[in-house]
Amino acid sequence: MEGLINIEKNEDEINMISPLTWAYVGDCVYELYIRTKLVNNTNLKPHKLHIESIKYVKASAQAKILGKIQSKLTEEEKNIVRRGRNTQNHHLPKNSNVQEYSYSTAFEALIGYLYLTNKNERLKEILDWCLFTENP
Repeated sequence: MEGLINIEKNEDEINMISPLTWAYVGDCVYELYIRTKLVNNTNLKPHKLHIESIKYVKASAQAKILGKIQSKLTEEEKNIVRRGRNTQNHHLPKNSNVQEYSYSTAFEALIGYLYLTNKNERLKEILDWCLFTENP
């Protein structure tokens, strides 16, 4: 992910951005990570890649992953997760409940925040943990 796009905001400015914006970015970063891992580690055709990636990127899977990695997060990261979880969102996917969606938004907010603040080493560490949790 390093060097993909330069972020032009400093950490104080990023802290002022809505956690939903962090989640918006985190959703993209996480999905790109999963898709890249699947392409690197399988020989699946695009439709099968899509089906497999959904297992990781759907709200219930992200909520489950966050639950499994939460104890490994720093206090700052837990605060980011809390802010993401508590943000009002008026959208709910058809295959998710309010609690799952809240926790998946928190997970995406964490990923987005780490990406936007260029904490790439920590981001990669957390993303790698996602694959080592049991298959969602």
